[in-house]
Amino acid sequence: MKLHARLLLSYLLLIAVTLGVIVVTLLFVLGTRPAPPLAAYRQLMGNLQVGLRSLELEDVATVIRPAGRPADLSLQNLASATNMRVMVLDLSRVSRVRFDSGGIYEPDAVLPLRIDPDISTAFSAGEHSRREVIAGSFADPDGSAWLFIGLAAGRSRATIQAVVLASPQPRQTLGEALYEFGSALGAPLLQAAMAGALVALVMALAVSRTIARPLQQIAAGARAIARGQHGRRVPVAGPLEVQEVAIAFNHMSGEVQATRQAQQDFLVNVSHDLRTPLTSIQGYSQAIVEGAAQDPVAAAGIIHEEAGRLNRMVADISDLARLQQRQPQGRLEQLDINLIIDDVLQRLNVVADAQKVTLKQCGEALPPLRGDGDRLAQVLTNLIDNAIRFSDAGDSVTVRSQARADGVEIAVADEGAGIPAEALPRLFERFYQVDKTRGPQRGSGLGLAIAREIVQAHGGNIHAGSEGPGQGSIFTVWLPLQGPATETRE
Repeated sequence: MKLHARLLLSYLLLIAVTLGVIVVTLLFVLGTRPAPPLAAYRQLMGNLQVGLRSLELEDVATVIRPAGRPADLSLQNLASATNMRVMVLDLSRVSRVRFDSGGIYEPDAVLPLRIDPDISTAFSAGEHSRREVIAGSFADPDGSAWLFIGLAAGRSRATIQAVVLASPQPRQTLGEALYEFGSALGAPLLQAAMAGALVALVMALAVSRTIARPLQQIAAGARAIARGQHGRRVPVAGPLEVQEVAIAFNHMSGEVQATRQAQQDFLVNVSHDLRTPLTSIQGYSQAIVEGAAQDPVAAAGIIHEEAGRLNRMVADISDLARLQQRQPQGRLEQLDINLIIDDVLQRLNVVADAQKVTLKQCGEALPPLRGDGDRLAQVLTNLIDNAIRFSDAGDSVTVRSQARADGVEIAVADEGAGIPAEALPRLFERFYQVDKTRGPQRGSGLGLAIAREIVQAHGGNIHAGSEGPGQGSIFTVWLPLQGPATETRE
């Protein structure tokens, strides 16, 4: 199943679960809430009136006699006539029970009442305006809830008493609640739910497309690279995580393109560099075999020199492969880097003198560091030799050294051909050469790549700078005093 479809189904499932939770919660609330009390109050008031008329009691005062003492017989008859609980309450100061047909409260017992002023006012202002109506609720000692409504007798608050009818507070069944809820709000809520579901579906489609489309573009880019379009890029869009994937993909695509270009450059360079010495070897060896060589010894020397050049090229390729695989290259030990610099300069003075280039050394004495002396000498030899070869007669090559930031910094500066700005980012790539027209002076394009691998294996870094063609160049190496964080041991 495609990611777009999975995301859409996930959102739909989430919407369905959310609606289900809302419905279950609504059913629970409807099934546990008390029934609306207004109907119960109406029934209590109607029963009170009917009971009083059936007993031929014109007013509440006729059932309370004398001097405020309840007429128990009349009240029991009222309870029997209405089939409800009848109580007489003294509301002078604290609500006290004078009579309770249920037998729960003794005379003069205190009964906390919760008067509902809205209901009391509504009934007092209606058809029962000739009497004061009180309504509300109370709870028995066992916790059962009751609703009551009654008529008060008495001309002052100090002597007011009331005959009330009480019934258990009704509980609404789920069916009744659903019927009441459905008739009042069911249709509007259903319409709102359908509208919300439609909006959620549209948003789910938009969000899933936002996430899936960039991933589909990345997948298409990967297929394009597999078909050979190594420079393919994808737009950086979508959520942050997807953008990071797109950025990583574009970086990978750039690395693949650079590697592909390096391989093509390598094939061109190697084919050219191999053709020249092989042609010389074949020509001079054939001349020796046929006896056409005027000086066989000189011809053999040329063959030996070209074979050595081929051997160095193969050695460089093998050396770079071992460095990139992080194969053991020797033990790290405490080194005096100053002696290594002096030794390299001494050996390359002969090459510099032959090209009329002046070698200079300046800077401070460097502290000892951990490293592989042979490999570091190889780096310095490569950098200084390149500076000499790309310098003209009369130029100078300067090696500067200084201690810096828990390490040492060695810079090799020349006044030679310089490096174009567009070539600087690719300078340390394998087989890359800035000047492809230097003929026999051109190397294999592996020296700087090998130097970078060695420096990085020591935990350091190397970079190049140049003001442009004809402005010279400078290569700077930084090496930590303690060597790499993790040492490779044999």
